[in-house]
Amino acid sequence: MTAPEERAETLLRTRNIKMARSAHAYVRGSTVKFYEWLEARSGKVPEGPPVWICGDCHVGNLGPLADAKGRVAVQIRDLDQTVIGNPAHDLIRLGLSLASAARGSDLPGVITARILEHLIAGYETALAGSFDGHRDKSARPRVIQDLLAQATRRRWRHLAEERLDTVKPVVPLGKRFWALTADERGALHALFEQPELRSTIIGLQDRDDTDKVEMVDAAYWMKGCSSLGRLRYAAMLRVGQGKGSSLCLVDVKEAVTAAAPRAADAPMPRENAMRVVLGARALSPHLGERMMATRLMGSGVVVRELMPQDLKIEVERLTEEAATTLAEYLAGVIGRAHGRQMDADSRERWLSELGRARSSTLDAPSWLWSSIVELLSIHEAAYLEHCRRFALARSA
Repeated sequence: MTAPEERAETLLRTRNIKMARSAHAYVRGSTVKFYEWLEARSGKVPEGPPVWICGDCHVGNLGPLADAKGRVAVQIRDLDQTVIGNPAHDLIRLGLSLASAARGSDLPGVITARILEHLIAGYETALAGSFDGHRDKSARPRVIQDLLAQATRRRWRHLAEERLDTVKPVVPLGKRFWALTADERGALHALFEQPELRSTIIGLQDRDDTDKVEMVDAAYWMKGCSSLGRLRYAAMLRVGQGKGSSLCLVDVKEAVTAAAPRAADAPMPRENAMRVVLGARALSPHLGERMMATRLMGSGVVVRELMPQDLKIEVERLTEEAATTLAEYLAGVIGRAHGRQMDADSRERWLSELGRARSSTLDAPSWLWSSIVELLSIHEAAYLEHCRRFALARSA
């Protein structure tokens, strides 16, 4: 087998292992199944104003992000599935993720109902707020306070030790990083010689615009779950020369067609990499200003420098209080990301639509509750079937 074929086989096995770890992990990696269900449920979910949506709005895709100056805020971390679409889809996806985490934490079923009540409350409060700036003024749950405090303390050595297990100017080969072919290494060297890409790197963290940018090492990066199987590379760059130089780690990721449905007649670019960048700029300004769309070996890729402050929200075990407060806070993050793209009239109409759909027995829209209940049962069955097939494949 060729190197790419060997990679594909290993990546598929790795993806199966990751998705078999828990029902919550399976939900994170099953975006396509989510939208297959959504298509079958056409007409039962309200249509909000068409805006850029995350498209894969699970808990792990939110977290602290640094802007070009190092300022930190909780925003959406992954925009692979971003499209101009229905904001209700992000609410359902986030609700499913939180409900799945609650089930995995052995919380009683009534907590799932409360999660959705707090989720819609946080989203509506954000929509009804001020959009003059991007500052997060909502109350932060303890897990978010701790994560932000950790993020602001982090420096380059923390990123290097976490991602690379070393602070040396190398990308060490092993379980996560694999050797490049000669063609891949040559293409990456050419990529970082592009003037536009150099300007993007130089524009971050108050670097000198006369600095030299040089790739010192790179490797194929086995990372993520839904993105496994795509082209993905980690590149170590040196910016500047001599004692005043610094290192940075850059993520080069192939962009492919989104599973999330786009709004009819939405003015979106045909190039997937540009779609991801434009979605990031609309939804996550801290991330969007660090990203660039380009091409590598005939494929559209998104290039971004990784910052030490970038962290994901890890949900292993939730208490009742943590589940509800986290739901309200994260829904507020999404509400601000959606709402700042709408004019005042559109926000008011969307708020009115959400209010009309209230259930008589639940302070959340009935379509949201019924969607989450149905999705939980579908994903639980699919998860068990995935585990059965994976176990049989391993025994064979």
